[in-house]
Amino acid sequence: MDWQRTLLISGMAITAWLLVIQWNNFNDQRAKVVDSTNETVIEQTPYFSDPRSIEAEEEVLSQELPTVIQSGKENSDIPLIRDLNLIEVRTDVLQVYIDPVGGDIVKVTLLDYLDELSAYGEPITLLDNSPDSLYISRSGIIGKNATDTVNGRPVFTSRASEYYLLDGETKLEVDLIYSQGDVDFIKRFTFTDQGYVIDVSYFIDNKSFETWNGIFYGQIKRNSRAPYLDDGRFGPAAFLGAAIREPEKNFAKYEFEDIEERSIQTSIDGGWVSMVQLYFISAWIPPKDQNNNFSLRKITGKDEYIFSYTSEPLSIFAGESGTYSSQFYVGPKDQKVLAGLADYLDLTIDYGFLWMVGKPIFWTMEKIESYVGNWGWAIVLVTLLIKFGLYPLSKASLKSMAKMRELQPELTRLKELYGDDRQKFSQEMMGVYKREKVNPAGGCFPILLQMPVFIALYWVLLESVEIRHAPWILWIEDLSARDPYFILPLIMGGSMLLMQKTQPMPTDPLQAKIFKFMPIAFTLFCMSFPSGLVLYWTINNVISMIQQYYVQKQIKKPVKG
Repeated sequence: MDWQRTLLISGMAITAWLLVIQWNNFNDQRAKVVDSTNETVIEQTPYFSDPRSIEAEEEVLSQELPTVIQSGKENSDIPLIRDLNLIEVRTDVLQVYIDPVGGDIVKVTLLDYLDELSAYGEPITLLDNSPDSLYISRSGIIGKNATDTVNGRPVFTSRASEYYLLDGETKLEVDLIYSQGDVDFIKRFTFTDQGYVIDVSYFIDNKSFETWNGIFYGQIKRNSRAPYLDDGRFGPAAFLGAAIREPEKNFAKYEFEDIEERSIQTSIDGGWVSMVQLYFISAWIPPKDQNNNFSLRKITGKDEYIFSYTSEPLSIFAGESGTYSSQFYVGPKDQKVLAGLADYLDLTIDYGFLWMVGKPIFWTMEKIESYVGNWGWAIVLVTLLIKFGLYPLSKASLKSMAKMRELQPELTRLKELYGDDRQKFSQEMMGVYKREKVNPAGGCFPILLQMPVFIALYWVLLESVEIRHAPWILWIEDLSARDPYFILPLIMGGSMLLMQKTQPMPTDPLQAKIFKFMPIAFTLFCMSFPSGLVLYWTINNVISMIQQYYVQKQIKKPVKG
């Protein structure tokens, strides 16, 4: 049996199989619960002195909200209808709408990110509260002296209904004002010119004669509807759901189905809770020096999910003032920004179970792109680095493959000589390998080295928002999307055909047919893959042929002396 061909074909088939699986189900194996016996809700001692406050929290945090009505005009920059008196905030990168009822963020548009790469592309609306979408950020105070109660939520007032960050300004503060008896509240939203972080602070002035007590909560409320993204490909099933940090797991994620089956509760110093989808994320980041409670749950009977956290108890003595601040991030999955906001929040950029390969690949690509200014050329140069970096390891395999090619006539003669006597043919073939000191499985090593890189790069291209809508040259306008004209996949298929010319053909007829069919199969697969991935595979094939040609020349070179 031709062990080399069998292993090579098996390796290529496994690669294709894994990619197809990930195309339909882009889930991180690290975040899956390995043992069902460990799938228990982490219990905690609640901060509320009155047990009934737990029920009150559930009722407050699941209250119905009015629906935001979108203007019928096509221009997304036209403000919403003012029936709800929403407060509009606009910075260089964000357009935000705040509801005075509760001071909730009910709509966020990312001005620098378009929903499609075309003349008709419009800024992506990430958070929204419309008949078709529920995805909002809520925050408030619950507890003994709550502003948010089962009877209603506070109605804030503001000095203006529109706030715009002017040229030359780097910070914009939006104050919402509310009074409850002798206690005055200012809920302040702080925006920056180029940032996606919104600081949410409560300034509490206790003019009463009693100690004020409360608990801050931050919440993301969403339905399970998948976001619409037109990236020019057959949309991958990227992870969609909640992610939090737990005491025993730095990155724990839960699909909507998981939360529907059971609620999740945990507590940790610092921590974060987030809503994750392809390319974009929203997250509440509480203070790092406090112990916070986190929960993920589904509202019974509704397609509504709540991802929230509650702070430690807040107490302000009579006649004194106090402040509590938290952060809410809404925007792209920027690795550097997320890593700086909270420990392990950057793990939400999910490179799958080969993250240890994906992260160095992206880091190298990012460094190269900062010099060449093009992600496509960064992929080409990373491919060169990988191939030449692995050359010392694959050199022996390339030599084995070259010798196998030289032995092809002898193996064909043995096949004809022994006909259908497969056992005798295998014995003679192994004898030839032993005599010529050839490892029949050695030629499979290069493909095995390429597999983890290929799969990891696939995830990098899917998850890295920096590469989304990034052009290369000519017709390749988006490396994260498939080739619109299928030119690059055809070039890749041609490179595989040429590469076959430098490799020995299997002696087994069935294996030979499969071997010849592989370029066609991979070409069809690559027609749906991101262009950046096809570019990597094409350059990889070309370099492999060059290396194989060089090794063959070295073998044929006469020995002096």
